[in-house]
Amino acid sequence: MDVLLSVEGLEKSFKDKKVLHNISFDVRKGEIMAILGPNGAGKSTTIRNIMGIMYPDEGKITFHGYNEIPRNKIGYLPEERGLYKNVKVIDILLYLADLKDYPQKKAKERALTYLKKFDLEGKEHVKMEELSKGMAQKVQFISSILHEPELLILDEPFSGLDPLSQELLKEEIRNLARNGAAILLSSHQMNVVEEMCDRLFMIQQGQKVIYGTLDDVKMKYANFKCTIRGKNDLEKIEQIPDVQRIESKEDSTVLYLHKDITPAKWLKKLPDDMVINELVMDRISLHEIFIDVATNKNLLLANEQMGEGDEHA
Repeated sequence: MDVLLSVEGLEKSFKDKKVLHNISFDVRKGEIMAILGPNGAGKSTTIRNIMGIMYPDEGKITFHGYNEIPRNKIGYLPEERGLYKNVKVIDILLYLADLKDYPQKKAKERALTYLKKFDLEGKEHVKMEELSKGMAQKVQFISSILHEPELLILDEPFSGLDPLSQELLKEEIRNLARNGAAILLSSHQMNVVEEMCDRLFMIQQGQKVIYGTLDDVKMKYANFKCTIRGKNDLEKIEQIPDVQRIESKEDSTVLYLHKDITPAKWLKKLPDDMVINELVMDRISLHEIFIDVATNKNLLLANEQMGEGDEHA
């Protein structure tokens, strides 16, 4: 896929505090790219530099190889929502589309289509302050995509939405990517990131810690774990080879396995008399990797010490 947005060597300081250290990544046409990290890691500063709200001390940001992103080519859904409360839905949508130099007739047609798609048909003449939080969230999302941006930046887009509305939003984001938009998604909902994103960039204390496809990240950092449902003696479980850590409850056990085990071979090492009502073998989740990074544990460091080094696309 073609690179649409390129961030290279971004450095940013506020007074004597450096908040971004050599941040580099690409966002490609037709992909959903996650930017992740705990609060204060530098995500918002990175996004604001891309948006042109602030400027980096060092480094460059290019769009199609050019140094400036045209305002009508970018859509942005901020984490802090803020559409004018006393303005009608259709008026605010058309006003924001006009700011992007988008034709008003086409904007109105698209606005009505999207309002219907997001179960807001008939709400076009309702003032924003009369909408529920979820409805207002959907209107703000529509405002970010109405002008058909090539690059869409979504900051916590699912916050405040019920499960059905989340599914509607997910499907529309996927449609936009399928139609060629480059999407940069910031979210703390790791299950959503695993479900939707093609690649991810994880930042901690202003520095890159993980960068690559979801499959690559899982292969590198997410060792296998085996969940066994059944009442078993802990002493017997502790005799099973190639187990790093055990989490045991009354009727279930999670075995965190050493790196580079082969699941099919390892399963043959389970005792013949072990009680297994249900068994699941999978890799640790992106949520667990995120927690490891955010709490400065040793998972990443341990893998690097094994000679694997940093992941890069």
